[in-house]
Formats: sequence, C-alpha cells, structure tokens
Amino acid sequence: MIESKFGRRSGILLHPTSLPSNAGIGDLGPAAYAFADFLQAAGQRLWQILPLNPVGLGNSPYSAISAFAGNPLLISLEILAKHDWIKPQDLKSLPNKSGPVDFKSVYSHKVPLLRAAARNFLARPRDSFGEHDRFDHFCKENAWWLEDFVLFDCLRTHYGAQSWNKWPREIAARSPEALARMRKDFADQLQVERVLQFAFFEQWGGLRKYCAERDIRIVGDVAIFVNFDSADVWTHPEIYYLNPELEPEIVAGVPPDAFSKTGQRWGNPLYRWDVLRSRGYDWWVQRMRWALTTCDIIRLDHFRGFQQYWEIPGHEPTAIHGRWVDGPKDDLFQALRAALGDLPFIAEDLGLITPDVVELRMRLGMPGMKVLQFGFSDRGAHIYLPHKYESNCVAYTGTHDNDTTLGWWKELNEAERKQVRAYVGEQQDGINWALIRAVEASPAVFAIVPLQDVLGLGNEARMNTPSRIDDNWGWRFQPDALKPELAKKMHAMADVSDRIAAEA
Repeated sequence: MIESKFGRRSGILLHPTSLPSNAGIGDLGPAAYAFADFLQAAGQRLWQILPLNPVGLGNSPYSAISAFAGNPLLISLEILAKHDWIKPQDLKSLPNKSGPVDFKSVYSHKVPLLRAAARNFLARPRDSFGEHDRFDHFCKENAWWLEDFVLFDCLRTHYGAQSWNKWPREIAARSPEALARMRKDFADQLQVERVLQFAFFEQWGGLRKYCAERDIRIVGDVAIFVNFDSADVWTHPEIYYLNPELEPEIVAGVPPDAFSKTGQRWGNPLYRWDVLRSRGYDWWVQRMRWALTTCDIIRLDHFRGFQQYWEIPGHEPTAIHGRWVDGPKDDLFQALRAALGDLPFIAEDLGLITPDVVELRMRLGMPGMKVLQFGFSDRGAHIYLPHKYESNCVAYTGTHDNDTTLGWWKELNEAERKQVRAYVGEQQDGINWALIRAVEASPAVFAIVPLQDVLGLGNEARMNTPSRIDDNWGWRFQPDALKPELAKKMHAMADVSDRIAAEA
C-alpha cells in the first residue's frame, strides 16, 4: 500500500520538542523550518514525529489529555510576535535554545505568555488579514472536539490537575446543567484556550505546507489507547469500561516477560469494542479522519492490540493477573476504509508478535517495523536484519524508545559486538553510520533514522527509557548541529539507495 503510493523514501525521526527553539522547548517556529530545509538538503523525504497532543503527567506524548487537541507548548512565540499577538521584547527573558527541556520552567515561563498573546488577539479589532475569520471558522468546524476539550482543560486547571473522576460528581458525570454553568463561569478562559488551539493548528498547517512544497511527508503517530485522565474518556465514558465510581474496571498493559517479571501496567482504560461496533466505530472514524488532516502517514502504536490486548483488572497493582482478549481485528479497519478510503498506516508490530497479528497486518496490507538494533542477539532475532526484510516494511536503526546507536553499542557485550561487525563490517566513521547505511540500503520501502544517530550522539541524547518514570522526553539538539556536510552525506546515501525520485 505505502510502497505503491509513495515509493522508496528515507527520513529522520525527530519530535518537535527536540528542536533548539526559544522558550526552553522545541516548537513550530524558525528551528522547525530550518530542520525542514536540512531534510530537503539531505534528500530525506519523511519527517517522523511523536503524537502532537497536549501532554499530561510525566510529559509523555503517549499520555495525552486529548486525542484531538494540539500541544500549546509547541506554539512558536516568535511567529506570534511576527503576527503582532505579542511584543518581541516580551521574548527576551525566555530560556535559551540550548539544553534539555525543563518542563516545569516551560510551564511557568511560556504558558503565561501564550495566554497573554491569546488575550491580545481577542482584544484586537477584526483584522484585514482574515485571522479572526479563520478563527471563527476553526471554532465552528472543530466544535465537535474543541468545546469539550477546552472545558476539560479549564476544569482540570481549576481543580488542581486532579483526575476528572475526582471532580464534583455532577461535573464528572457531565450533568447538562452543571456543564452549562461551568461554560458560563469560565467563558473568558474557554475563549483563550480556543485561540491557543487555533494558533497551534495554524502554525502546524503552515509548517506542513512548507514541508509538502519540499516533497517531505509527515509520519504521525496514533496511540491505540488513550489516557484515563483525558477529555476523551470524560466526554465519552460509554465507550470505556468504567465502574459506577467512574474508575477503570479493566486497564491496558503487557504481560510479564524476560524484561519484567510483573509485566507493564499502563493503566489506560480499555474500549468497549462491542459498543463502538454498534455505532460503526464512529469515535475511531473521527479520530483517523482528524489524524489524516494533520499528518500524511500514520504509525499505529501497539498494533497487536487490535488483534488481542492484555486486559488487567483495574484493582491489580501489576500486570501479572491479566488475560488476552480479542480486539476488533479486521472489523475496525473495514469500517475505517468504508468511511475514509485506503489509509496510509504503518503498524508498530514490535515485541512478542504472534502469527495471527502478522496475518492481520498482511491482510490489511500495512508495512510493519524493523529495528536493526534488535537483530543481533540470537538467530530468532535475525528477522530484524536487512537480509530478512520484505519491501513492505519500515526499517529503523532505533526508535524513540531505544537507546541511541552509540549508547546501544557501548552496552553490548563482546560477542554481540562481534556479530555486529560481522554483519556491517568495520566503519571508520562510527557504528552509527554503519547501521544507517544498512537500513538505507535495505529492501524496506521506508528507512527512518533518529536524528541522534545522524549526529553521532550517545545515551545522553536518549529520548525515552520505557521503564523509567522521570527524566524522559527532554532531549534537544544543539542549534549548530545540522552541518552541511551531514546533509551531503545523507543525500549521497539516499541517492545511491534509490530513495530520491529520479528527476525527469
């Protein structure tokens, strides 16, 4: 499916928070456009990102408070200043462009400026550039998710970031009278939050257009499950397994394995797939339609959960006492295709994958993922080595959940290093470039490399360690890191491996 639509391409994995922007966190401003220029110069026609939704506790993009809203922290203050929403001098006291994201500092310094900019926009006379008209249109067209989200966000702030089921019962249970009262009480704050969502999607749309003009496609990311403390669960409790106290009856996770004796208890509420099926999977149709307005290609996280998922009783503290339960399988994807047409999905099929999961992916024509770092432990791991790849797959040196290639190499034992050397040879320019060449030259239709590997960085640049609660998601690259010689090197590899379309 993807091969016939897009052909061979290569790209770079980089979440926008990792850009060296002002205000202490990467955003959708000048640094993002400079990165798009680097991709073009490097012959990279894919930019893979993580979910763009507003993050909850832990700052994880995979633990968002909405499946539809954009993360206001990614809004560029510089672009707002250019459009006279805020004065340029207001930006001078912000943190610099270097160093990891300090989320606490970002919330305390950037968010007040964002809200001040939104209030300035609302106070201005209607302009001749059409911004107010576009804002009105945005609110009208997106009211189906926007109105519930902005109210949820304001209430969440009002109640000190408590989980929504701890709010007063009439509000948690969405009494129409209580919600009407809250909308009246928070009218001004709700309008500010609408403006911030408008600003986010205006900026994201502008960046996507810039990328499309340079033949760069955005690979987005959709997590199968949503966070319990989210506008989605609060707004649509009927499609989740919740008890009378509005707590999850059963939650998601994965069973014990060689890496964890107790498994992983993620805590996401599980869907009532029977209810969704009776409604034509309407919420999922909305979600995928929206995702395809924000990205060109969608990576489906935890794809195996559509075949079977690990169900854990809500009261259990670990994942040990769970069970496998059938997911919606083909039925969901048939409904999505009937509503939206053939969809450009990538299946994240890593981990313990059973034959029925592979069969589902193949029936749907989706490419799976191959991570080269996984290929060197034993013969069973060789499915992750390029000589085993089919063309309908996406090859990575590593992902956001892996260590960087140099960090990974440092931790290998000598027997494992011997295997790597036997496969990729001795490389004078570093083991990271050896693995990059291997995925670029592979049969995989897409080859995607984390920017950390292009820059030759160690484990200090790791984006996420799944077993660690804190100190994730903060890595940013240095402002002067994107050297022209790196772009030339990547371009040469993309060219010789036929990942750049031949010019007519």
